[in-house]
Amino acid sequence: MQGETVEDVDMIEIQRILCPIDFSEFSRRALDHALAIARWYGSAVTVLHVFPMVPTAAYAPGLPVFEIPLLTSQQRDQAIAEMQRFVAAEAAPNPSIGLVVRDGPAASEILSQARAMRSDLLVLGTHGRSGFERLVLGSVAEKVLRKAECPVLTVPRALPDAVPSSPVIFKRLLCAVDFSDSSMHALRYALSLAQEADAHLTVLHVREDEADEGAGARLEAAIPDAVRAYCTPETLVARGKPYRQILRVAEEQASDVIVLGVHGRGAVDLMFFGSTTQHVVRQAACPVLTLRAA
Repeated sequence: MQGETVEDVDMIEIQRILCPIDFSEFSRRALDHALAIARWYGSAVTVLHVFPMVPTAAYAPGLPVFEIPLLTSQQRDQAIAEMQRFVAAEAAPNPSIGLVVRDGPAASEILSQARAMRSDLLVLGTHGRSGFERLVLGSVAEKVLRKAECPVLTVPRALPDAVPSSPVIFKRLLCAVDFSDSSMHALRYALSLAQEADAHLTVLHVREDEADEGAGARLEAAIPDAVRAYCTPETLVARGKPYRQILRVAEEQASDVIVLGVHGRGAVDLMFFGSTTQHVVRQAACPVLTLRAA
């Protein structure tokens, strides 16, 4: 079956990190993680703020014409100044940080910036400041997750106010595997993260129907022997609703991050995202890293 083994695990390189912010505490937690990862990998971080542009109606004979006002230089300067204060509040030393302000639909601008800078990782919070903004940013996060070409790390509001002072923030990883190409790509990424941090990695396979007698052996076979010298991998097979089992294991093991592979962009992707990835991203108490097949 295609994508069932991981023959080689190349160490990943995270050189360019994109972190969108909305000046909320939730996006500050995302920035905390982006900076911690950047310190560990020697990455450059681009902090992005998408200016909320509100359409205005210019009434004329007939139907109204809607125009989107352009971001003024004064508004851009004010946003940059606020971003500088926001970033300056983080503990030094900080990695190389660039500040970018864009205007337009938030999800589209985030994805455009990620493509333009060839981002290796996109880090964002799953909620905004309050009420309406939480709903808006929630939908933005889901659109970004569905369409991003690079790995996406979503950081939930349930986290403590700050990550540990140590630059290594992922010591307990959970990777869910269904043996698809996307999940095996996620496993390679998780194995590389675990090796880099000398971490504990749990590789989980969940079945909704009858138990797969050979799943345990297939999981073991998917982990190269060379990897075991640098991290502590563990395999686990469970039965039940995939997202519930993923969340249960993550809670029981106090996972620092959940790693998931996301399928293609067609109907199957929408079904998978709606049933598993969406539930995990929305309910997990730890960050969730989602990746598409290479």
